[in-house]
Amino acid sequence: MTVRLEPGDAAPPLGLPDDTGAVHDWKQYKGRRVVLYVYPAAMTPGCTKQACDFRDSLDALNAAGITVLGLSPDKPEKLAKFRERDALTFPLLSDPSREVLEAYGAYGEKQLYGKTVVGVIRSTFVVTVDGRGKATIEVAQYNVKATGHVAKLRKELGV
Repeated sequence: MTVRLEPGDAAPPLGLPDDTGAVHDWKQYKGRRVVLYVYPAAMTPGCTKQACDFRDSLDALNAAGITVLGLSPDKPEKLAKFRERDALTFPLLSDPSREVLEAYGAYGEKQLYGKTVVGVIRSTFVVTVDGRGKATIEVAQYNVKATGHVAKLRKELGV
């Protein structure tokens, strides 16, 4: 059974490296809201569209006090190429073991072209981190669309 997080749940720990090797943890985002978006694979058409939408909305999100983090099972080296190729200006976290993806319910059975497969479930979480570093799920969205999702999320967040 795949986990499904709900608003008010404690956010599972991160502890993941980004494309530069820096490790990200909720404590470094004290007092902020963080959009953690999960995508299946760097440099694929849908994931590129979604990443570029976040990149193009980053100034507005940052101005509203929201940090963006991308998360996929790709290795840091591939993420670095993705960031460079598409001029992405936010951290891309690497979870090749899928441990964190599973903790967020973003890896498991999903429908793909009418078939049930196991893989990354495109998801978005808005996490509120209090002044002590305690992270709480504010929004949990599963099976989101790559195209149009960022605009929809911005509308929902009032950004």
